[in-house]
Amino acid sequence: MAGLVTRMFAETDKRLLWKFVYNFGWKGMCSVARFQKRLKRGEFFPAFLFISVTNNCNLSCRGCWSSVTKPPKEIEADALGRIIDECRKQGSYFFGILGGEPLLHKDLFDLIAKYPDCYFILFTNGTLITDDIAAKMKALGNVSPLISVEGLEKVSDERRGGKRVYERTMEGLEFCRKHRLIIGVATSVCKSNMKDLACEEYLNGLVRRGVHYAWYYIYRPVGPDPAPELALSRDEILELRKFIVDIRTKTPIIVVDAYWDHMGRALCPAAVGIANHIGPGGDIEPCPPIQFSLDNIGNGGNLYTTLNESRLLKDFRTFASKATRGCILMEDPEKLKQFMEREGAQDSSGRSKVFNELSCMTAMCSHDMTGNEIPEKSWAYRFAKKHWFFGFGAYG
Repeated sequence: MAGLVTRMFAETDKRLLWKFVYNFGWKGMCSVARFQKRLKRGEFFPAFLFISVTNNCNLSCRGCWSSVTKPPKEIEADALGRIIDECRKQGSYFFGILGGEPLLHKDLFDLIAKYPDCYFILFTNGTLITDDIAAKMKALGNVSPLISVEGLEKVSDERRGGKRVYERTMEGLEFCRKHRLIIGVATSVCKSNMKDLACEEYLNGLVRRGVHYAWYYIYRPVGPDPAPELALSRDEILELRKFIVDIRTKTPIIVVDAYWDHMGRALCPAAVGIANHIGPGGDIEPCPPIQFSLDNIGNGGNLYTTLNESRLLKDFRTFASKATRGCILMEDPEKLKQFMEREGAQDSSGRSKVFNELSCMTAMCSHDMTGNEIPEKSWAYRFAKKHWFFGFGAYG
């Protein structure tokens, strides 16, 4: 932990570091506290909101749930502003900005500039980050690029449907380093990239490149090109969990996962209600890969009322938490399909094929490892997860 703190002070712009500590760290903790108070009153409004601002993208990744429509969908800046304003009223200041590729949203940086009291993590493939884009992020101060790396040279091209993807991504990362940004790298771990990317050598390489946090999550075979053969087995998921827990005590980089508590028990952020997703068409969904909705930000209602009174989100929390501690999408896609049919939920993917896609999915392992839980070894991660990200009573 001391090595990480030293790196953050030495490598990042001090104004950006302050924004990260205060807007993201301190306000994030406060937003979870408010979330817990709402729960005690029987009210629901997520502590964190993830927003896919567009479904437009310059790549075509296997297993991606986002599909480019013609014309591409894009949340208008005024609508995004209303979302952020409503969240701020509830004490929620952190936003994950997704796509497609969010850098293709024409008004994104203008919007972020209007909310210096908030913090934005930009989920990007990194190939569009130029020196000018990195300079803009530095000027804003309240945005961190979370750059997706899905493999080394060969695997990146195979997974992402492009040429020189890894090289272009690393060029974008280097521009971020040049401007002393707080940089993250995200990986959807699958069979083709696990050995290369879930290892100490790779993380040490990220440290040398100036990366400050790495986010690992399990590959979910969804979307128009699901590639289920890439999904991890139970043994591989257990191996990944062991790696994450062990590496946190060795390497001066934050290693993020959002799916295990301090005791190593699985949880689903949507099932506990701490986070939800708004798609590029304004549809309110349980999470990014579960593309079903009954509510839309364009309906004119107050966002707090809409989220708090959403029958679909409420029923999903009950349904998912009773079905599994893991991911219902992976473990029982047929049961998820039946649930959405009973709810009368609408396909919000833009493909009009999600019900059929669920019918074609085969049940597979997710991150629930009941009987083989691996608690956190690092006191810092154990403390943070116990107090700021755990089951909130959702699992009884």
